[in-house]
Amino acid sequence: MSTLERHIGESGGLKPGAVDLASLHPREWLFNRDISWLRFNRRVLAQAADERLPLLERVKFLGIFTSNLDEFFMKRVALLRSREAAGPEVTSPDGMTVQDQLRAIRREVRDMLQEQDRIYLEKIQPALRDAGICLLRYNELTVEQQLFADEWFRVHVFPVLTPLAVDAARPFPFISNLSNNLGVILSEPGSDERKFARLKMPPFLPGFVRVPPGEQPARSGRGAPGGDVPADFFISMQDLIHGNIHTLFPGMQLHEVFPFRLTRGAGIERDDADETEDVLESVEEDLKLRRFAEAVRLAVSPRPSDEALALLMKPLKLDEEDVYERAGPLDYTSMFMIADLPRPDLKEKPFVAVTPPRLADESRDIFSIIRERDVFLHHPYESFGASVEKFIAVAARDPDVLAIKQTIYRTSRDSPFVKSLIRASEEGKSVSCLVELRARFDEERNVRFAHQLEKAGVHVSYGVVGLKTHCKCSLVVRREADGPRCYVHLGTGNYNPTTAQMYTDCGILTCDPLITEDVVHLFNCLTGFSQFQEYQRLLVAPFTMRQRFTRLIERERDIARAGGRGRIIAKLNSLEDLKITRKLYEASQAGVRIVLIVRGFCCLKPGVPGLSDNIRVISVVGRFLEHSRIYYFGAGKENPLDGDWFIGSADWMYRNLNDRIEVVVPIGDPEARRRLKRILDVMQADRRNAWDLMSDGTYVQRMCDPDVPANSPEALGTFETLAREARAGRSS
Repeated sequence: MSTLERHIGESGGLKPGAVDLASLHPREWLFNRDISWLRFNRRVLAQAADERLPLLERVKFLGIFTSNLDEFFMKRVALLRSREAAGPEVTSPDGMTVQDQLRAIRREVRDMLQEQDRIYLEKIQPALRDAGICLLRYNELTVEQQLFADEWFRVHVFPVLTPLAVDAARPFPFISNLSNNLGVILSEPGSDERKFARLKMPPFLPGFVRVPPGEQPARSGRGAPGGDVPADFFISMQDLIHGNIHTLFPGMQLHEVFPFRLTRGAGIERDDADETEDVLESVEEDLKLRRFAEAVRLAVSPRPSDEALALLMKPLKLDEEDVYERAGPLDYTSMFMIADLPRPDLKEKPFVAVTPPRLADESRDIFSIIRERDVFLHHPYESFGASVEKFIAVAARDPDVLAIKQTIYRTSRDSPFVKSLIRASEEGKSVSCLVELRARFDEERNVRFAHQLEKAGVHVSYGVVGLKTHCKCSLVVRREADGPRCYVHLGTGNYNPTTAQMYTDCGILTCDPLITEDVVHLFNCLTGFSQFQEYQRLLVAPFTMRQRFTRLIERERDIARAGGRGRIIAKLNSLEDLKITRKLYEASQAGVRIVLIVRGFCCLKPGVPGLSDNIRVISVVGRFLEHSRIYYFGAGKENPLDGDWFIGSADWMYRNLNDRIEVVVPIGDPEARRRLKRILDVMQADRRNAWDLMSDGTYVQRMCDPDVPANSPEALGTFETLAREARAGRSS
């Protein structure tokens, strides 16, 4: 019996003592969104501390944690600060004021940063030394190593550094977002007048410089065959510049040199409904302004002087609570260079995606395969290149293809999709592309692609005013013997070959006429003027999706109230929408068994007596980023495969259901349903990568019992289980 079948077999029913939601304070039934997101990033940080992982994988998670937190400050903290400055008192859905939220965020962040430094300094750095990777400070270098490092600095670094003095004639310099800097307090010999200069470390310089071994002995490699391994020695760019700082200020007396790193906001997204100018011009202008957004965070090394802090805080308009002292590196993203070292003994074995079995025969026409029945895809276990990329590339070359339409939200720097669309246009096909210019942090790349596509004759649209286009849709119209036929790809993830190797996503290739007709109407809405909302199969936000999901939840509630087995399983990135949350509580009180697999933040509180007794929330964090959205509703059927199954681009968030064009597609193919069920079964059984959300907001990591079979999903976890099954030809 599967996990899903065991789950739905449990007895349900309306329990006595159900509470009235209206009688509760919001904090009693909602978690704060931002604190919940920080708890997700804490689970990412836990990967760096997990000694079951190979060492360089743990190093990589240090960088991922920092990169995530950078984006959080750029987006969420900047937004809260703007609300704080606006004046009127605003509270979050859980009842916290802006000031309360900022204080709670700072407490949570300071605790996590201390934990990150502890993991690095006490665990990872010593383990790296044991493995023969020595990260040295400048004063730890031997004489020979210092001579090498100083010469490397003179040739490669010194010419590209620009010290900027601050005095009456030279104002405080602009400090760019996420820049690494050295502040210098100095004076002329014999003078009491202290001066300030800022030195930016150019981002194109490497984070570390390799130095020769010198006279240090090789260290014993942990787990290395044969005992000792040759040691590799590195010095960070910050320490290298610091050690040679005197060469930039000859003849001056240096009193204090202090590293610092600044974070600025990402710019607040304007209300698209208020825009009157061209969308492309507007985004291009916003990109120019973003670099000057207000400062929101200052990271410094331990115990900087009051003078040093004052020199930075006043011109940057920061307060003491915006300053974070770090015992370890200020920028752990520099550790990606160490994580990428060619040490396969310290990494996971490279995972090579398999070609989807039904697409493995290169002699077969992909369109004939789709006509046989739908093709379900699960990335990264199944190759994105051999499926989705191939679908568009073949269509671009096929002389019988009449038209190609595609949405692009995020794609890779050298996107094969853009190349295929350009080729198709050059060959005379009708090609349309919806490029979402407002995809946060990808705006500049998407602007470049839009210009490139337009130049090649592709019909480029920027979507519907006031709505972001987040759906993942491709449409191919092909001339066939019995007339034109439409083929579509609908997925949960972006058309990005790079992230398709790191994110888990699902997709489907189909020529089901009811689905393809809906997709045709959708593209007409995206590129033209259309009020069409009568979609036959697709759930499309903001038109029909919220209402349809609401009815599906209410149906499960009514089944439970009538004594049946109501059940819901939803796999999401985030859950925050208040109306959906209320409906889930209502269903739980009626006895519906609900499992929510939410990788990121979750504002719903599980396990609250009388409210959410029947709701479990699981988060799976590990090798790949869980990104697919899968929805299952039991429909009162005994066999789970007979219920309603969906995949799509939307989370249960207000922005997805109200402010974006999103698509969720029903899955009717029995084999595709079986594979979706297997994914959910494995994730629920996982006791390696899974965490359970408690009613107090904490997450408890699941631990595997020692007597569990070593090759079971419980012991292997989600990622290894599904990878093994893909390699064995038993994909999910």
